[in-house]
Amino acid sequence: MQPFHHLLANNLVANITNFTVWFALTFWTFLETRSVFATGMIAGIYLVLTAALGIWFGSLVDHHGKRNMMLVSSAASLALYAAALAGYALAPDIRGADTGSITLWLFILITMLAVIAGNIRMIALPTLVTLLVAEDRRDKANGLVGMVSGIGFLTTSAISGFLVAWGGMAGTLAFAIGFTLVAIVHLLFVRIDEPRVGEAHDAPRRIDLARTLRVVLGIPGLIALILFTTFNNLLGGVFMALMDAYGLSLMEVEEWGLLWAVISCAFILSGMVIARTGLGVNPVRTLLFVNLAAWIVAVFFTVQSSILLLAAGCFIWMFLGPYAEAAEQTTLQKVVPYERQGRVFGFAQSVEQSASPLTAFLIAPLTQFIFVPLMTDGAGAVAIGDWYGRGPERGIAIVFSIAGAFGVLATVAAFRSKSYRRISTAYAVGTGNEADSLTE
Repeated sequence: MQPFHHLLANNLVANITNFTVWFALTFWTFLETRSVFATGMIAGIYLVLTAALGIWFGSLVDHHGKRNMMLVSSAASLALYAAALAGYALAPDIRGADTGSITLWLFILITMLAVIAGNIRMIALPTLVTLLVAEDRRDKANGLVGMVSGIGFLTTSAISGFLVAWGGMAGTLAFAIGFTLVAIVHLLFVRIDEPRVGEAHDAPRRIDLARTLRVVLGIPGLIALILFTTFNNLLGGVFMALMDAYGLSLMEVEEWGLLWAVISCAFILSGMVIARTGLGVNPVRTLLFVNLAAWIVAVFFTVQSSILLLAAGCFIWMFLGPYAEAAEQTTLQKVVPYERQGRVFGFAQSVEQSASPLTAFLIAPLTQFIFVPLMTDGAGAVAIGDWYGRGPERGIAIVFSIAGAFGVLATVAAFRSKSYRRISTAYAVGTGNEADSLTE
C-alpha cells in the first residue's frame, strides 16, 4: 500500500470512532430527554468549538509534521474519551440525562471535545494530498477521501444506533477508546517523507492570522468562495440541529441508524464516481451546481411524513456532498502555497463553521417553541395541515423547506456574481506562486 492509502485507512478508523460517538451522543440525549433543544445544543457545541479551534489547528498542522499531528489528534481524543467514561460511571446525573444538571453538560462538552480533536486530522489530510498526489490527480484523490468518509458514515450510522440501544453511552465510549488505540498503533508504522518544517520560508511557529489573511485576500475570489460556503453552513446548521430529531420522530433508533447506514452508500458511490471521472475543468462551477441541486432537494424531501421521501432526499444530499467538499479542497490545493495550506484550510474551517452555531443555537428553540406549535394547533396547521400534516414532526419538517428555499436563492446569486468568475479564472491560471509571494 502507498502511504496515502495507509493514511486513508487510518483516517477511516478515526472518523468511524469519532462520528460514532457524536451520533450516539445525539441519539442517546434525544431518547433520554425527548428535547429538540438539547440535541440542538449538542450540534451548537460542536460547531462553536470547530469554528473557534480551526485556525489554531491549522497552525499546528503547518508548524509540525502532519503525521505527528494526526497522532496528537488521536492521543487527545483517547484521553478525553477516558475522562468522559469515568464521569459517566461516577455521576448519576449523567446517567439520568438530567438536562438541568451542569454535570451532564460537562460530560457532553468533554465528549464533544474528544470528537473535535479529530478535526486536526481533517485539516492535515488535504495538505497531505497536496504533498503525496500529483496536481492532475488531486481531484480524484479527493474523491477517494470522500469515498472513505462515506464508508465511515455508513459504518457509523449502523454502529451508533445499535450501541445506544444495547450499551448506552458506556458501551459507546468503551468502543471509542478501543478503536482510537487501534488508529494510534497503526499510524506509528506509517512513514511519510515530509519536508522539514524548518525549511519553510515563513516558519515562525505562531498562528500568524495576519499573513494567512493576506494569502486569502491575495487570491481573486477566494474570500467569496469561503463566504459562500459559510452561508451554506449557516443553513446547514438547520440540518445538524434537527435531522436526528426529525428521523427519530418517524422511526426507532435502530431503524434510524440502519437507514443512515444504507443512504451513506451515496457517499461511497459519489467518491467512486469522482475518483474515476474527476470534477471537470472548473471545480468551482461544479461546487455551485451541486449546491443548487442539494438545496432544491432540501425544499421538498420533508413535504410529507414519508420515510421513503426522507431516505431519497438524504441519499441525493449525501451523494452531492463529496462533490462540494472535493471541489473546494481541489481549488484550495491549487491556488494556496503548500506551506500555508494548513492555516488556510483551518481558516476556512473556522470561518465556514462560524455561522452554523448561530443557526444551531437559534433554530432548536425556534423550532421547539414556534414552528412545532405553529404546525400542531396553530395557524400553520389550520392553513396547510390538511395536506401537509399536523404535529411536532411537521413543525420540524417545514423548517427544512424554508432553509432549502433560502439556499436556492443564495446559490443562484453566487452564479451571477463577479467573485465566481474571478475564482474560476484564478483556478484556471493557478495563483499559488502569486500568493506565495505575499508571504515573503
